[in-house]
Formats: sequence, structure tokens, C-alpha cells
Amino acid sequence: MNVKLNDNVVVIAGKDKGKTGKVVNTSPKSGRVTVQGVNLQKKHQKARKANAVSQIIEREGAIDVSNVMVICDKCGKATRVKHSFVEVDGKMKKVRVCKCGAVLDKTYKKQAKAAAKTAEEAPKKRTRKRTAKAEAAAEEKKD
Repeated sequence: MNVKLNDNVVVIAGKDKGKTGKVVNTSPKSGRVTVQGVNLQKKHQKARKANAVSQIIEREGAIDVSNVMVICDKCGKATRVKHSFVEVDGKMKKVRVCKCGAVLDKTYKKQAKAAAKTAEEAPKKRTRKRTAKAEAAAEEKKD
């Protein structure tokens, strides 16, 4: 199942098509998810005690996982989930990735961002102020 708890998703089929919400509950065995504010169902609740009041409660019903798509935080579009491997603490971890390249798993998002940053930038070479001034003066004399 490519949808996890607390993901932002958009409904792509059914009576609530186009609605977006946060995943509140997942059921991997049955392949269903419950999305906040989607597939609202009315339940009639009878008063069980003398001082209780009968009422009609609205609650979210489960919808099939194939009817939702994950929304990428970076690009803001609904996307199919691609799986990729990212190195975290010297180990390769399987993570969910958007088409734009952003990591969808919140736990690995920060770690992947930090790893990419260190890969792009080489650490600065430390120099003392005196040495930097001397090198600059030597370059001026050459010119």
C-alpha cells in the first residue's frame, strides 16, 4: 500500500472526487483508508440510558486505496508513488518518492535532505586570516 497515515491525499474516483484530506486510518489487509472529511456517513445512535439523547452522528467511512492519490508537499500535485533507496546512517532504506524527486516519507525527508546537501557541497577549507591576507597580497603582486 503506497498510502500511509497522515499523508495528504486527493480522491480521484467516486462521489467525493476532487476532495482532499488527511489520512486518518489505514487498513492494509482490506486495502482501504479513511480520509478526513471524505465519504461522510450518517449513523443513528439510540439512547441507551434514561438521561441520554438519541442522535444522528456523521463520521468518515473507509474508501478503497485505489481511489486516492498522494499529494506531494514540494510540488503540490497528486502523484503516483515511486520507490527508491536512500542511504541513511550507512544503510540503504526504501522510501517513497514523488516524480519531482521529493521524498514523501516524513521520517526520512530531513535525513535525505541533509545527505543531498553534503553530497553537493564540499566542506570549506579552513584558513587563518593571516594566511588569507598573505595569499591575496601574493596574487596582487603577480598581477
